[in-house]
Amino acid sequence: MSLRPPTNRPAPLVVAASIVALEGLLLLAFAVLEAASLDADRLTMGATTSIFFAAYGAGLVFCAWTLLRGESWVRSPVVLTQLIGLGVAWSFRGGNTTAVALGIAVVALVVLAGLFHPASLAALSDEES
Repeated sequence: MSLRPPTNRPAPLVVAASIVALEGLLLLAFAVLEAASLDADRLTMGATTSIFFAAYGAGLVFCAWTLLRGESWVRSPVVLTQLIGLGVAWSFRGGNTTAVALGIAVVALVVLAGLFHPASLAALSDEES
């Protein structure tokens, strides 16, 4: 098994993986900010929130890297993350958070479109061409 990623990655897959990596990095940044704002009143909640978002962010970065390597199993956690994002966007709709909802929904839909693009599906297929 080579550590070098395949060179025939379709553009929709690269875009989807890049966005997923960015999502992971943002979650890691949020984990750091949450850890930096710990205080005695909410130590347990802040620590567990930091650990959760750090693990989730690291997992998304790993998934993005694995997508670029052409592994097909990684579609499931990435699709699940985007579906969660669509649910979060739905809950933020209306009022002052409509722009946030639209942003989250657009990001999730772009990733899903990139993952389910025929070229991406062919690149991630387990079948030999």
